[in-house]
Amino acid sequence: MKVVIIGGVAGGATAAARIRRLDEQAEIVVLERSGFVSYANCGLPYYIGGVIQDREELTLQTPESFWDRFRIDVRVGHEVTAIDPAAKTVTGKNLATGETFVESYDKLLLSPGAKPLKPPLPGLDSPRLFTLRTVEDTMAIRTFVEEHKPRRAVMAGGGFISLEVAENLAELGVEVTVVQRLPHLMPPLDYDIASFLHNHMRAKGVRVLLDTAVSGFSQQGQTITTLVEGGDPIPADLAILAIGVAPESTLAKEAGLALGQRGGIAVNDRMETSHPDIYAVGDAVEITHLVTGEKTRIALAGPANKQGRVAADNICGGDSRYPGAQGSSVLKLFDLTVAATGLNEGTAQAAGLDYETVILSPLSHAGYYPGGTVMTMKVLYEKGSLRLLGAQIVGGDGVDKRLDVLATAMQAGLTVTALKELDLAYAPPFSSAKDPVNMAGFMAENLEAGLVKQFTWQQVDSLPRDGSVNLVDVRTPEEYADGHAPGFVNIPVDQLRQRLGEIDPSKPVYLICQSALRSYLACRVLEQRGYTASHLAGGYRLYGSVALDRLASQHAFPCGIELP
Repeated sequence: MKVVIIGGVAGGATAAARIRRLDEQAEIVVLERSGFVSYANCGLPYYIGGVIQDREELTLQTPESFWDRFRIDVRVGHEVTAIDPAAKTVTGKNLATGETFVESYDKLLLSPGAKPLKPPLPGLDSPRLFTLRTVEDTMAIRTFVEEHKPRRAVMAGGGFISLEVAENLAELGVEVTVVQRLPHLMPPLDYDIASFLHNHMRAKGVRVLLDTAVSGFSQQGQTITTLVEGGDPIPADLAILAIGVAPESTLAKEAGLALGQRGGIAVNDRMETSHPDIYAVGDAVEITHLVTGEKTRIALAGPANKQGRVAADNICGGDSRYPGAQGSSVLKLFDLTVAATGLNEGTAQAAGLDYETVILSPLSHAGYYPGGTVMTMKVLYEKGSLRLLGAQIVGGDGVDKRLDVLATAMQAGLTVTALKELDLAYAPPFSSAKDPVNMAGFMAENLEAGLVKQFTWQQVDSLPRDGSVNLVDVRTPEEYADGHAPGFVNIPVDQLRQRLGEIDPSKPVYLICQSALRSYLACRVLEQRGYTASHLAGGYRLYGSVALDRLASQHAFPCGIELP
């Protein structure tokens, strides 16, 4: 059996090695357009910033190491230009020599990946404008930074690559501006959770421009200027276009293979395309979203690796199935960790789901053990079924651990209230006896049992201030003095029972505390005394983060402060 694989990196390289482990006699040929067959794509921004010093560390395998260990024929600098499914051949060009080649196959695997989006904007030919997708791109940017020592840089786009490069450039002392067309950075997040990210970046000196569309670039001398719709041009020494990626599906389309609604290659759960003996994996394919059941594209290394293994099994006569993915991801940004899985509120609404959220701000480990940091967790679940839909977490230590637990619970089909039963590891340096994941389950159980009602940060400013409702902040006087929502009076939770006379029992009570724990306790006190009470989901910590972000955005502050 002869297997030809178009594209290496995650999916293609994984499949090649797996095929060899299953079939020692198979002839395996990998055709890779770039000069590197298997590299750490996710590590590219850290080479630019010097965190990864040696570029060889980015290369996981070379053509020579593939041959020595697996007897796989890897040909870099070989671009496939056409596929003939009827003749079972691929045609291409050796980019080093210009020679054309024709390679036959018994089984063909497509792993072409994705390409950076480049809309038809003026100025894309500027030598000071870069995209980042390959090792060659990375080396070009790092060489530019080392030779030209840029003082200012603009990142067009607010996704993973853009923010990771922004961090690395800022750590080198570059003044960085991030321009994002959407209302917030990191599309997997909701705006309220993303506000912590915005404030953290500003506190680190990064300028963040939201709701701002790039309209082109202009270079004069050593300055590249980013043009934005309805705003002032942004001069810089370097600009990077990172507004997203599109699937490399042209080869598949020209060969007559079916594409999905999102432009990716259509595959089934065996990673088979619409044509016999042709498989496809990675960023170029459309897969099933585990939460919605709809077809989607998820350009992440984890899914690509798993798909490569499934395709390899089936190429070798097995029957492996890829169920889909839910888009679990994590990002380090300066001192902050941001992670998400499944749906956010926007995607849940688009899917027509009736959902509820719980928001909490627990410490990363036991409060009495030094060094704990606060994280903010947002968990979405479906009303009625209580099915977990998604989660977002922002904070320091322990964010990735909690996200992985929630992602596992989602994929296992656990309900949100089942989270309270999870038997998770505990020791004071690592967690609390009631882990944050358990706490999310407790909170959802209280909501579903009617023990507490909540309102959201979006409703705070629209609550009446005419005396028709009670607005109460149950934090300490010191916390209240540091900042509070307009119109809320301060009655600390520990004084609440003694000061009930200040709260009119004939009017609804809206309660705020820092993280929603004390306001929950206040709700229970009042409800059992005949009051109608609800508390702010996420507390003042969430409300204050949003308010700070909006203030900074309105006044275009280049940097800012963060909530404790």
